[in-house]
Amino acid sequence: MNKDLTEGNVRNTMLLFAGPMILGNLLQQCYNIADTLIVGQFLGAGALASVGAAYTLMTFLTSVLIGLCMGSSSVVAFYFGKKDYVQTGDSATASFIFIAAVSVLLNLFSFWWIDEILFLLRVPGDLLTMMKEYVWIIFCGIFFVFLYNYFAFILRAAGNSVVPLIFLGVSAGLNVVLDLIFVVVFHWGIGGVASATVIAQIFSGIGIGIYTWVKEPLFRLRRSGAGRIKASMPEVVRFSFAASVQQSVMNFGILMVQGLVNSFGTIIMAAFAVAVKIDSFAYMPAQEFANAFSIFVSQNDGAGEKERVHRSVREAIKTSVIFCLAVSVLIFIFAPYLMQIFVKAQETDIIKSGVEYLRIEGSFYCGIGILFLLYGYYRGIGKPEMSVILTVISLGTRVVLSYSLAPVEGIGVWAIWWAIPVGWFLADVTGILYMKKLGG
Repeated sequence: MNKDLTEGNVRNTMLLFAGPMILGNLLQQCYNIADTLIVGQFLGAGALASVGAAYTLMTFLTSVLIGLCMGSSSVVAFYFGKKDYVQTGDSATASFIFIAAVSVLLNLFSFWWIDEILFLLRVPGDLLTMMKEYVWIIFCGIFFVFLYNYFAFILRAAGNSVVPLIFLGVSAGLNVVLDLIFVVVFHWGIGGVASATVIAQIFSGIGIGIYTWVKEPLFRLRRSGAGRIKASMPEVVRFSFAASVQQSVMNFGILMVQGLVNSFGTIIMAAFAVAVKIDSFAYMPAQEFANAFSIFVSQNDGAGEKERVHRSVREAIKTSVIFCLAVSVLIFIFAPYLMQIFVKAQETDIIKSGVEYLRIEGSFYCGIGILFLLYGYYRGIGKPEMSVILTVISLGTRVVLSYSLAPVEGIGVWAIWWAIPVGWFLADVTGILYMKKLGG
């Protein structure tokens, strides 16, 4: 199922490769939405607020691992495109050793500092016990999140985006079924929701690892060639670290915003929890398209196909902008109805706040669509540090404006909502200007 992305029509090749990645993330978002729906309908606003806040926390923690896997896949894709298969395998093994070590340390850190983490999130006292129960169980799945994402990104680096989709789809379906059994049938409450998630993560992580070992000899962990693997480590660490910092900074900024949102109470927390899920679902295809675009650029850069890289930039921007404009219109029109999927109609204050968020941010999805492409482009051409800079600009703007203006009477949460597109715009301008300087 591996595919050489250095051949064929540029736009069609990108779309065919991106399709399974987009579908896979849609399945993941469908699970997230089902999870939120089950919690909101069966466990109430308190549980919904707790799961929403915990989702932001877990997104931050797993973003460290996803960023490491994403960065290392750029290295693997480069050598795969270059058809240097020895270096491809060495880079994959070096990536596994490095990221596995980080994931173990992250897991230990999460358990050790759980109370301090919840304190920093400003979790209201009436939700603290519920949220601690949820995240304690969720933390048990961190290593398996690494396993799935490592093998998924390695397979995608070789042009195989179908197998990760299959394992993700089965895992998401299992997650929803277990949610219903544990919550509706067994009445395990918020602990049941967390347990369902961890079991599904174990299945996807171990399952895709076994598949890769059996079907992809190129990516089996190597005992021989220790010297070559050691020599590959600095490059892997550089790309992995930059991508992880980019992902972590992005999600740490969101985590800081979550803390500010929490200070406005349960209604705003619940509204934000639902709206963020809708929001993530809406622009997720643009994000996954950009991840596919990044691997496309890496393979072609490795093959020396510079003109093909330039054509892919133009095609990717046109595709992403058209999609984002269409989604913006749909979100603006249907925001009230989307909120009511997750929240009972009588929760009017939650619905109102969620609609305000969606209509403000949703009007500017083109901004984040282009930003995702810029992240992918700079990873693909071997300048991952630029992605970090753009993220700092985007999230730094968002955090500074939010914390500066939200306390002002008459502005409040509107400052948090409006700061998001402003950050996107400033980062887009910076990224495009630097691309022009490089001759992209």
